[in-house]
Amino acid sequence: MIVDFHTHMFPEKIAAKTIAKLENIAQVKAFADGTEGGLVASMKEAGVGLSIVLPVVTAPQQFHTINTFAAKLNETYSGKHPRLLSFGGIHPDSPDYKEQLRTVQKLGLKGIKLHPDYQMTYFDDIKYMRILDYASELGLVSVIHAGVDIGFPQHVHCDVDRICNVVREVAPKNMVLAHFGGFGLWEEVEERLAGREVYLDTAYTFGFIKDETFLRILKKHGAGNVLFATDSPWSGQKESLGYLQKLPVSKEDLDKILWQNAYRLLGIQEGEESSGH
Repeated sequence: MIVDFHTHMFPEKIAAKTIAKLENIAQVKAFADGTEGGLVASMKEAGVGLSIVLPVVTAPQQFHTINTFAAKLNETYSGKHPRLLSFGGIHPDSPDYKEQLRTVQKLGLKGIKLHPDYQMTYFDDIKYMRILDYASELGLVSVIHAGVDIGFPQHVHCDVDRICNVVREVAPKNMVLAHFGGFGLWEEVEERLAGREVYLDTAYTFGFIKDETFLRILKKHGAGNVLFATDSPWSGQKESLGYLQKLPVSKEDLDKILWQNAYRLLGIQEGEESSGH
């Protein structure tokens, strides 16, 4: 079953306004309407069986609202196909990061999303490193926005230097660097990040990275540490899948990228999802 490891959706009452605002800031057009129904429709069209939803906590006081919403979404989609599975989130200025991460775990959420640009914090700040270290201890997956955010291109809070600092200081387990290690920074990713003990996802990468650069990073990093992802609604799931499948990547490596690595990270047994359990 194909897994999209990086998607976004918004509550129905704010989806249209939020998408319009982000489209205007980044000067891009969304591929879907940003709603739960829009994401599920996109999945059905593309043949994606499971989408990981990644909320961003942009202020500490949003923690309980966002994570409670995530847990309810997961309960709604448990056993369904296609299925949505939301991660949780935490802000680096959390008054008690350990208690909040334990809450994420108790809610049954399998991971967290961190966005250094939206959260206005450099990735190698001690506040992030403590969160990543404790998330690793709890067995949570951490997905990080890496590289340039096209909505805020003038200031990059998570570049390759800072990622390397975190890997050296914390060596977090199960850390996923979105946008193939750093949007727009792929030469540095290839030179200094590929091959390290991190996962890279393909969110919002196809059509921006040169095919030959993508393939060189893939070879150096290893398909066993790469996750198919789209950043839906900002990239089309069907279009991204088609792009990847046209590249000269072996069937064995495609299976790793499209579902096997995700299953391993999420603790899903083969056949578990397709059986509807």
